[in-house]
Amino acid sequence: MEMEQTEKEAIRAASAEVSREFKTLINADDLDSLKQSQHLILGRLQDSNAVLSHFNEYSEHCFSEVSGDFSRNTRLLRSMKSDLDYIFQKLRSMKSRILATYPDAFPDDSTGEVVDRRPDLEIPQ
Repeated sequence: MEMEQTEKEAIRAASAEVSREFKTLINADDLDSLKQSQHLILGRLQDSNAVLSHFNEYSEHCFSEVSGDFSRNTRLLRSMKSDLDYIFQKLRSMKSRILATYPDAFPDDSTGEVVDRRPDLEIPQ
């Protein structure tokens, strides 16, 4: 028991000596300056966090206001696209029937295959 007590005292003494040695390595003014800088940075980070939180709330509010319009307009555009595709399909069909019935109805350059250059709006970019 006495051996453990002396061993613990030796460890405490060694710890105290190491602590004193570390204190001599560090300048108190530098440590205070470092602490002050850390507090300043902490304050700035907290301010930035508050601003970002406010911005996120504002963005969420704005998105909730316009998301209905976006979905409604998207449905409208898709409906318009399908209507236009149907119209162009009918026009091509009518043109091919007219061309079959009256081969000289259209000038030669208008009967060539027209390349569809419209962008596909359903593919995300």
